[in-house]
Amino acid sequence: MLSFADIQAAAQRLNGAVLLTPCVESRTLSQITGAQVFLKFENLQFTASFKERGALNKLLMLSDEERAHGVVAMSAGNHAQGVAYHAQRLGLRAVIVMPRFTPGVKVERTRGFGAEVVLHGDTLAEARAHAYQLAQEQQLTFVHPYDDEAIAAGQGTLALEMLQAQPDLDTLVVAIGGGGLIAGIATAAKAIKPGIEVVGVQTQRFPSMVNALRQTDLPMGTSTIAEGIAVTQPGVITQEVVKRCVDDLLLVDEGDIEQAVLMLLEIEKTLVEGAGAAGLAALLRHPQPFKGKKVGLVLSGGNIDPMLLAAIIERGMVRSGRLARLRVSARDVPGVLAQITTTVAAAGANIEEVHHQRAFTMLAAQNVEIELVLQTRNQPHVEQVLQALRAAGMQADRIG
Repeated sequence: MLSFADIQAAAQRLNGAVLLTPCVESRTLSQITGAQVFLKFENLQFTASFKERGALNKLLMLSDEERAHGVVAMSAGNHAQGVAYHAQRLGLRAVIVMPRFTPGVKVERTRGFGAEVVLHGDTLAEARAHAYQLAQEQQLTFVHPYDDEAIAAGQGTLALEMLQAQPDLDTLVVAIGGGGLIAGIATAAKAIKPGIEVVGVQTQRFPSMVNALRQTDLPMGTSTIAEGIAVTQPGVITQEVVKRCVDDLLLVDEGDIEQAVLMLLEIEKTLVEGAGAAGLAALLRHPQPFKGKKVGLVLSGGNIDPMLLAAIIERGMVRSGRLARLRVSARDVPGVLAQITTTVAAAGANIEEVHHQRAFTMLAAQNVEIELVLQTRNQPHVEQVLQALRAAGMQADRIG
């Protein structure tokens, strides 16, 4: 059984080998959420994730014989990089099995840390089975991403650091995938401060721990922007710890996570992946339980695909009214486009895209339909632009 002593021992092993990341208050997020919010910046680790804590603790606990043979892990993300990086530092052979669909940038990054990458299977389950097979055939030690006491103990060192930096925290909010992170954090936090509240967060698309502990049958999705916690089956060891030590489980949706990623980027100037923003997403979706409390959030990782980040930024700008798509209908006469652009400019908006449509429209043949994508200040400003166009004798509607 995972114990506080295991986590204290892990902290001794990791001392100086992983970054002691900041745990500081965000005044702006505190004002927005109504809680006093403290952020633990694990996205600043060398591999941009907390995962290297557990990976290193596991590697340092190997016997001489196990070290001689090396290790194998299955991961398409942060665990792969944590194992690969610290195995290279310690001079150990590391084999990482990844599904064939893994993006090339993740494969190359893992290879860059000196690991042997094996692409196998179309699913995580197939890749895992192959990793177990390699472990048996080549006498490699399998390093599980979460269902291992040594892994969970390494992750639990986070709680020691958070409560040392901020001893009066009332609540810790932690994302849950397989449960390794929250199992370690809850074990340590409850030992140090028995009255502290530990809250787990999952996405509505992957509520595996919620289903396991509440005997519910919520449907599983196929994808989420919080891919780091997209786990269909929680760990056996971790599930038991969560059952004993975690006070509540909350669900968040994709929009909540997108908003949290964007807020952390804009307000804290820090890049966080979907899973790393799940804690803040929970505060935004469920503010009431946290009002007036001192809340610690773990920004668990910062490995996000640039194309996904670009999409999140653009969608966030649409939601906040800083990007708007309008459809304007007017008489098709010379100068009408100039009149529209002049009206938009006078209203203080900037035109990003224009699509001039004559053929594919149900309007009368004498009319033209123009779609505009505008850069605006906020939602009321979008309405001002629409009113200005209507006042100029045009039909104008928002379509996005």
